[in-house]
Amino acid sequence: MSSSRRQFLSAALVGLAPKTDRPISGGFIDDGHQLGHKLRDRALFAPAKQTIKIPIVIVGGGIAGLSAAWQLDKRGFRDFVLLEMQERAGGNARWGENEISPYPWAAHYVPVPGKKATLVRELFEDLGVLRDGVWEERYLCFSPQERLYLHGRWQEGIEPLTEASAQDRAQFARFAARMNEFRATGQFTIPMELGAKPSALDSLSMDDWLKQEHFTSPYLHWYINYACRDDYGALARETSAWAGIHYFASREPDEKGPLTWPEGNGWVARRLLDKLARYVRTGNMVHRIVQEGRKLRVSSRYADYLADKVIFAAPSFLASYVCEDVPPVRLVYSPWLTANLTLDRLPAEGGFEIAWDNVIYDSPALGYVVATHQSLRTHIERSVWTFYWALADGSPSDNRRLLLEKDWSYWKAFSAISSARTRTSGGVCRVSTFCDWATPWPGRWLDFWDQRSAAFWLSGPATCCLPIPI
Repeated sequence: MSSSRRQFLSAALVGLAPKTDRPISGGFIDDGHQLGHKLRDRALFAPAKQTIKIPIVIVGGGIAGLSAAWQLDKRGFRDFVLLEMQERAGGNARWGENEISPYPWAAHYVPVPGKKATLVRELFEDLGVLRDGVWEERYLCFSPQERLYLHGRWQEGIEPLTEASAQDRAQFARFAARMNEFRATGQFTIPMELGAKPSALDSLSMDDWLKQEHFTSPYLHWYINYACRDDYGALARETSAWAGIHYFASREPDEKGPLTWPEGNGWVARRLLDKLARYVRTGNMVHRIVQEGRKLRVSSRYADYLADKVIFAAPSFLASYVCEDVPPVRLVYSPWLTANLTLDRLPAEGGFEIAWDNVIYDSPALGYVVATHQSLRTHIERSVWTFYWALADGSPSDNRRLLLEKDWSYWKAFSAISSARTRTSGGVCRVSTFCDWATPWPGRWLDFWDQRSAAFWLSGPATCCLPIPI
C-alpha cells in the first residue's frame, strides 16, 4: 500500500470515531469476482440442460446491451434475448434504493449530448428527457452543482481559484483557450467516431503535455489530475494527452447540464428495463461463444443458445476469455470503490452550501454526490451520499488485490471524508467494488478505439460484433 493511501485511511479512521454518534453498519454488494475469476482461469462450467434457437443474443445488460435491445425492439425485431451475469441489469449504471432515496452505484451523470450525438438524443427523446429540442429542466443538474473543500473551507466550483495567484488564474485562462482551439478542430467529439483521428497527442501523457505547454500552476495541475482520475481512473502522468484533452474539448461550451437523477444513470437503465424486461435474463453469465456450423453457440448458466448473430456488449476485455479466436485487449483497467452512506440528518457545515458534487482538494478519493440534490422538496433532513474512489495510485493489480483481501469495514473509513471536517450522525454504509474502468494509457488509446470493432468479428456467416462503444 502506498504511503499516501495509508495516510488517508489513517486520517479517515481518526476522523470517524469522534464525529459519529453510533457505529456505521453495512457491507459489500454485487461481489461477483468469483465468477470473473472462473472465466479468467478457464475453469469448466456445468453443461446447460437445454438448447434454445434464437436469431440474436445480446451479451451484457449494461447501457450498451440495453441500448442494443432498445434499437432492435424499436425497429420491430423482437426475437432476441439479453443475458446478464448479475441479478440486476444496469452494469456501470446500476443503482440502489432505500426509504430515503434512490442512489447510484456507479455512473451518475450524462454530459448534455450535442446535436451530433444523434442516437443518444433519440434515446432521450423516447425517455422524455428531450422534448422538441428542449431538455427537461428537472433532469438538468440543479444549482449549486459543485463545490471544493480547499484550505479549510468550502468554495463554489471545483476549480481551486479562491487562493490562486494572478499567475495561476492566467494559466487557467490559457488552458481554457487551448481547449477551445482543440474543440474547434472537430476531432474531439462524443461519440469519438465522428472526429477522432490518429494523433501524436496519444503518444505522450497529459502530464507531459502540460509541461510541454509550460503550464506550471500547482492548482491547474491538481485540477487536470483530478479530471483524469474522475473520468479515467488514472493519474495525469498515466493518461494519454489525447484522452485528457478530450475530457475538456469534447464538452459543449454552452452546456447547461449535466443531466442527472437521484439514482444517477440508473434512471436511464430503469426506464430501459421497463421497456425491455421481457427480453432480459439476469443471473445468467455467458462463459463461452463458439462457431458451430452457420450458427454461434452461446453457453450460459441456464441454457445454450444457437444464434445467427451475437452482440457482445459486455466489457471489452472479457471477449478474449469468452469468444474463440479473439485477441486480448491491450488496455490496463483501474479498479474503483464506491460507497453509499445514509445520513440520519444532514451535517452542520460552514462555508458554501452542500452541492450536487462535493470534492476535497488533495484527497486520494474523488468526493461524493448527493442523491437528494434533485429533490423538489423545500426541506431535506435525511440523505444518501455516494462516495467515489478511483484507486489510481499504485499498480491496478495491487489495488485489485487489496480490494479482495480487505473486508468492507476496512473501507468504510473512506466515506468519513475526514479532511472535510464533516460531522455525520451515523447511518448505513454499503460498499461496492466498482467494476474496472479502461485506462487510456499513452500510445494505446486511439489504436484500441480504431481496432475494437474488428476484434469482435468471428469468421463465417455468423457474426459476433461490438457495435456500441463502451
